[in-house]
Amino acid sequence: MQPLFLSREEVARIAKELYENTLRHEIETEENIGKMVIIDIETGDYEIDETGLEASRILREERPLARLFGIRIGYNVAATFGGGVMERIKR
Repeated sequence: MQPLFLSREEVARIAKELYENTLRHEIETEENIGKMVIIDIETGDYEIDETGLEASRILREERPLARLFGIRIGYNVAATFGGGVMERIKR
């Protein structure tokens, strides 16, 4: 069980570790590039959709207090504002 309170940085670190160590090879396919994966950092459960909204709703139905984190599959950031550039990560 995770500590009751985690900083945003700790949630991000745990989610990125889950993504890199267990999910990337499974979900980073051409059909998923650019979609959002939402990860429940306590259970490792995840859902994928275009925006992350429906994925978040599905995970919250199962665990209303779940700690969720979103990652845009294949990119270095989930979103940009003010004309920023999203770079595709090539592996």
